[in-house]
Amino acid sequence: MTDLTAFIAGLPKAELHVHHVGSASPRIVAELAARHPDSPVPKDLDALADFFTFRDFAHFIDVYISVVGLIRDAEDVRLLTYEVARDMARQNVRYAELTVTPHSSVTRGIPDVAFMEAIEDARTGAERDLGVVLRWCFDIPGELGLPAAEETTRLACDLRPEGLVSFGLGGPEIGWPRPQFKPYFDRAIAEGLHSVPHAGETTGPETVWDALRELRAERIGHGTSAARDPELLAYLAEHRVPLEVCPTSNVATRAVPSLEEHPLRQMVDAGVLVTINSDDPPMFSTDLNTEYAVAARLLDLDAAGVAALAKNAVTASFMDAPGKARLSAEIDAYLAAWPG
Repeated sequence: MTDLTAFIAGLPKAELHVHHVGSASPRIVAELAARHPDSPVPKDLDALADFFTFRDFAHFIDVYISVVGLIRDAEDVRLLTYEVARDMARQNVRYAELTVTPHSSVTRGIPDVAFMEAIEDARTGAERDLGVVLRWCFDIPGELGLPAAEETTRLACDLRPEGLVSFGLGGPEIGWPRPQFKPYFDRAIAEGLHSVPHAGETTGPETVWDALRELRAERIGHGTSAARDPELLAYLAEHRVPLEVCPTSNVATRAVPSLEEHPLRQMVDAGVLVTINSDDPPMFSTDLNTEYAVAARLLDLDAAGVAALAKNAVTASFMDAPGKARLSAEIDAYLAAWPG
């Protein structure tokens, strides 16, 4: 282990772009697959590695939906959520905004109230037992269109769980333009939720502009193609709209050809506030510590630079002011005590 790798491993961190079901470890996925043998998801850990090799973004969505199909009752939901927090605790993640797609579970037969109770039980347990503070982003599965948007908005606004802080939009971008989702974001924003749609991952900068103008995005999920539009980068920098960057994910889904060609440095050089995230970590054979190591290499960062990157996530988070101050101070103290 290099000094910088060791530094990253112990660094207190926040994560802002990580998916609920997409964070299921191979062990949990295999356990759920064994419980539900009619699923196409392999039960063998070695076979799962092949299953999680994606041909393109559309194939990734197909695989992701297959894993979603393993979550069939409230106990599956609670177990998954708590175990995700356990994996985060091992990486010294102190705070995470977990993207949850309740529509997928509710339409598969889990009662909506039971779903909310399950994630909230896991959230309070994770904070009590593991020291990990979880908050929720409820996102619309965009590929299911406006009926899914309507249902997600109902779940978010009418059954709002205590940990819910934001409202998002995921799934494929091609064929699902952002403006059609404006009424649902308007309602969520009116209810006090923050707007955090995915945009510009597999389409061009115009999708990011749509997210900003039509959905009033406060953060952008991915935003990879923003680097192709200098005016957009300047806007993001001037208005301090953070990007939730997920380098390994972007390569795995073929959104960018390779890590060496990832536009992270262009974003940073333009003054954009970037945060580093893992997206669907087990599916991409990564974790948040690995993503920080990737970012450190691409940006040529030392320990102080990595700590500053970690503080970006605190700044961009929806934590309250005392929470931000505490985690920022913990990062500063960790850096000051680092012998390197």
